[in-house]
Amino acid sequence: MADADTANICVQIVLSHFGRFTSVSISCPFCHLLSQSPWKAVASTLLNQGRLSFPQLVRYSNLKPRTVRASILVLVQHNILWHATSEDEGEVFEVNINECLSRLRFGRYVLLAEQYFGIPGASIVQLVLDHGKLRPPDITSRFSPQGSKESTVYAQALHGLVTSAYLKPSTMLSHISPRDKCILYEAEEKAKIPGFPTAKELRQAREVAMGRLKREEDEAEKIGLKPRNLVPSRPSKRIKMSGDDAIDDDVYFRVNYDRFNVHIRNKLIEAAARERFNDGAALVLKATLRAIESKQWTIAEVRSDPTTAANISMQLGDDHELASGLVLNSRKPKDITLVKAYLNILAFADNPTPAGRASSFVSLSGSKVYVEFGIIASRLRKRVLEAVTRERHGDDGVRILRLLLDSGKVDEKQVSKLAMIAPKDVRPLLSAMSAESLISIQEIPKSADRNPTRTFYLWYVDLPKACSVLLGNLYKTLYNINVRKQAETEETSLKAVLEKRERSDVSQDEGLLTRNEREILREWELRIERLTVLEAKVEEVVFILKDLGRLSNAAAEFE
Repeated sequence: MADADTANICVQIVLSHFGRFTSVSISCPFCHLLSQSPWKAVASTLLNQGRLSFPQLVRYSNLKPRTVRASILVLVQHNILWHATSEDEGEVFEVNINECLSRLRFGRYVLLAEQYFGIPGASIVQLVLDHGKLRPPDITSRFSPQGSKESTVYAQALHGLVTSAYLKPSTMLSHISPRDKCILYEAEEKAKIPGFPTAKELRQAREVAMGRLKREEDEAEKIGLKPRNLVPSRPSKRIKMSGDDAIDDDVYFRVNYDRFNVHIRNKLIEAAARERFNDGAALVLKATLRAIESKQWTIAEVRSDPTTAANISMQLGDDHELASGLVLNSRKPKDITLVKAYLNILAFADNPTPAGRASSFVSLSGSKVYVEFGIIASRLRKRVLEAVTRERHGDDGVRILRLLLDSGKVDEKQVSKLAMIAPKDVRPLLSAMSAESLISIQEIPKSADRNPTRTFYLWYVDLPKACSVLLGNLYKTLYNINVRKQAETEETSLKAVLEKRERSDVSQDEGLLTRNEREILREWELRIERLTVLEAKVEEVVFILKDLGRLSNAAAEFE
């Protein structure tokens, strides 16, 4: 089950993509826009009730079995529903919340595909996103007849997307909740332990189960490509490409969101380096990320693969101006010298302390250069938390937040002393920040009766809790933005103008619209554009807190 804010945004996403039967519940605020539908819908029911079997889903949703079955097929086709079979419950269905929320980035995925693979690549990615999963012949046949010149162009783009893992195979394994499989494998490992298991043995059993699950997923994603000598010789069963592998036409492919998220993460890192230093440092870091780009398959990596300064300098363009950002003795320094100077700056080589390491972007080990994704992600999350604190509680709130992040658990008097804020101002500020879960309090009783007068109260920052609460607020904001966009479109005067613009004669010549109608459309498009830009910025913060949040937690364990 999802919390209320997450459920609302997921229902709204499904509503906008699939229509009322798969999304709207009886309490949904969009019911008045859809002829007051009394039906509970599949996605809303599953989000509010948790995983359900088919008879339970029919009963709770008040829909006809045929309608529920059709909705399930659509949502499974688009990877939004997990389904599993258990001995106790039979076949059950569950909403894949991460998959549903990823649909907010579909436009960005298509744009990235166009940047790296051109218009044919973007068209293929958009087609697969529209259909959930497709086989290669179904993809190429949508754009041009087989054997034509355009067909070869799209086939090459498809081969590049598959070999670069932007498209990955869709198997039965991908439709089952990883949590279910992990619990099953962990139970099998625990059954092998004789007697009462210790905490260490339980931890090892979980690690073995996670490793087994990871190996299965990696093996399942290798079925999309086959060596040419193993592919049937019939032209209908393969796509001829230059290279050692060919695409299996019998495999369904879906978009690999993680591969596109790598580029989104890299752009955020580049922007952070530009903000911290200058354009030259951002350019060198961008070249570093480009040098290791072919080996970046997921955003779960705490540290990148190693590269060298020579490889980084080869990724720089001819029109760069690295020397303008540095003060060097040589008038015309070589590119490799400038790259090494910037790498030392990015690695905070002049500050070999824990504070310097926590502020670094890369780490140097001899001639090897590593990008520290985990450290950068942790710093980006803290920066978001500081920005929210500054907006709500001013600079004094940020000072207290940074103090608690650096010092750990501190009592009220120490906060007042170290932050140099009067005690009469500290207490209400701490209470206000605690009410918003930006900071938390730890009680340490002196006696067993837990008397408040004999209890220490220590303040600290519970970073996972603070980010979780903030993430819920961001989901609520996204939901409100989409509701506002829907409400803007449902205005009576605007609907009449939009319907008129859809006419064939008006769509060919918008001069048939009156001046007032064109002004209404212009104002509406401007409002929608502003809301869309706001939605993109909020979703970027969600990416930092949610997707990069798992990475920063892994970095803490790594250290």
